Amino acid sequence: MEDRERLAQLPVRLLAWYDASARVLPWRENPTPYRVWVSEIMLQQTRVEAVKPYYDRFLEAFPTVEALAAAPEERVLKLWEGLGYYSRARNLQRAAQVVVERYQGQVPASFEALRSLPGVGDYTAGAIASIAFQLPVPAVDGNVLRVISRVLARRDNILDPKVKRRMEGELAGVLPARVGDFNQSLMELGAMVCLPGGAPKCLLCPLREVCLGFARGVAQELPVKAKAKPRRVEERTVFLLFHGKKMALRKRPAKGLLAGLWELPSTEGALTQDQAREFLLSQGVELVEGLSPGPRAKHVFSHVEWHMTAWTARVAGEASGFTWVTAGDLREGYALPSAFKAFFPSIEEGLKG
Repeated sequence: MEDRERLAQLPVRLLAWYDASARVLPWRENPTPYRVWVSEIMLQQTRVEAVKPYYDRFLEAFPTVEALAAAPEERVLKLWEGLGYYSRARNLQRAAQVVVERYQGQVPASFEALRSLPGVGDYTAGAIASIAFQLPVPAVDGNVLRVISRVLARRDNILDPKVKRRMEGELAGVLPARVGDFNQSLMELGAMVCLPGGAPKCLLCPLREVCLGFARGVAQELPVKAKAKPRRVEERTVFLLFHGKKMALRKRPAKGLLAGLWELPSTEGALTQDQAREFLLSQGVELVEGLSPGPRAKHVFSHVEWHMTAWTARVAGEASGFTWVTAGDLREGYALPSAFKAFFPSIEEGLKG
C-alpha cells in the first residue's frame, strides 16, 4: 500500500473514533473563531488540564476580541500568570488589536490573514481556519508529526522544517469535508493514544490496522528527533526584600528571557552572604537586619536552566530603582513568572510584616 493510500484511510477511521471518544473541552463546545484562537495559543507547549481553568477565567475577563484589545497589558499578563511563555499573551493581545483595527473585530476567515497575525504560525493558523471556518487546510503539530511518522514508519527527523512541510502537503491531499474534526482527531489521538516517550497504546488505536509502525513493531522507536543541544546552566541570586507589608519587584529588560515581566530582584552568580550584602548596598538598599538564606530553586526554560540561590531581608526603606508592592497588589496587578514559584510561600510570609 502506498503512503497516500494509507493516509486516505485515516479520515473515516479517525472521525468514527473521535465521534465516540473525543474529550469534552470548553473550546469545543462553542468553537467560535475567537474562542478557538485563544485556546490554541494557550495550548502551545502546555497541557490541556493546565489550560482549562485559565481559559475559563480569560474568556470571562475578555469575552470578545475588542475586550482583549482594549485591556491593560498588566491585566492580561496577570490572568496569564502561571501559564508561562508570556510572549504568547502579549502576541495574542497585539493580534487582537490588529483584528480590531484591520478587520473590524472579526477574526479573518483566511489562512494567510490568520498567519500574518502576531504569534500565529502555520499550525495555529491551520487549526483556527479548519476548526472555526472549516477551511481545507491541515494543522500539523507535534502530536500529528508523531502519529503520521508511526503510521508511515518514517524515520525522518521531525524537527526538520522540510519534514513538517512535506507532511502538511500529504495531509492536505486527504482532508475530508469535516476538516476541523479531522484535524482535532489527529491531535486527540496523539494526546490520548499514540503517546510520546515510546509508550503508544497500540491495542486501543483506531489506526492499528493501517499503521506500519505497529505492523513492523517499531512504533515505540518513532518518531525520530535530532538530539537537542544541552541547556546552558546559569547561576542566579534572588532577593526577597521586605519593608513593612511591601516587597521589592523589578521589571526585566524589554528584550531577552522573560522580557518586560516583573521579577524578584536578582543578579548573576551564586552570591555568598557577604557578596549579597555588598550587592544590595550598591543598589541603595539599607538592611534592618542581616540576610537570611531563602529556598534554593531550579527553573528550566527551553534553552537555559536557572539555578537560584535566595537571600531574604527586611530593609530600612523603599529603595529607589525598585517597585514596592503589597500582597493585594500582587494578587491583582503584578504577574510573577512561574520561574519564581518556589519563592511564593516565603513571599506570602514576608508580606505579613
